[in-house]
Amino acid sequence: MNSDSAAGSGYWYGLEGRLDPPSAVLSALRGYRAAEVATRRSTRDSMGMGETDLLALRFLLRAQSAGERVGPKDLSRSLGITTASTTSLIDRLVGSGHVRREPHPTDRRSLVIVPTAVTDSEVRATLGDMHQRMLAVAGGLSAEESRIVVGFLHRMTEALDGHTEHL
Repeated sequence: MNSDSAAGSGYWYGLEGRLDPPSAVLSALRGYRAAEVATRRSTRDSMGMGETDLLALRFLLRAQSAGERVGPKDLSRSLGITTASTTSLIDRLVGSGHVRREPHPTDRRSLVIVPTAVTDSEVRATLGDMHQRMLAVAGGLSAEESRIVVGFLHRMTEALDGHTEHL
């Protein structure tokens, strides 16, 4: 297939110099996604954990920051995993010193999962610089540019969500 027919077919990978505007946007999103995936992989590797472990820590740290208590069922729902998988996940994170189990303050039959102070500082050290660079880029947008980008990303999210409904 020559590159002209590839461009006409809408297949936009590898044609960055000759793209129509919609294809150029999708190509830029593809580049961003590739960079994000590589960064996540590097972060997981540096912290010695898998994707689900890192997602769990992010969820727990956000909940802690918001003053919310998280139990195993909350974690299961958030991650979309079974209770058995959640138990294994919590066991791993307790074993690595990233979280601890504590009795629920008002329900003696329940437990809450709490990230340790070491986890907070480790995640901040690992991701802090990257988040600051990303915030600087986003902060450089005008209010109108921000509105356009946010609207576009919401519509792209809806387009992807619509795809999963058809499967």
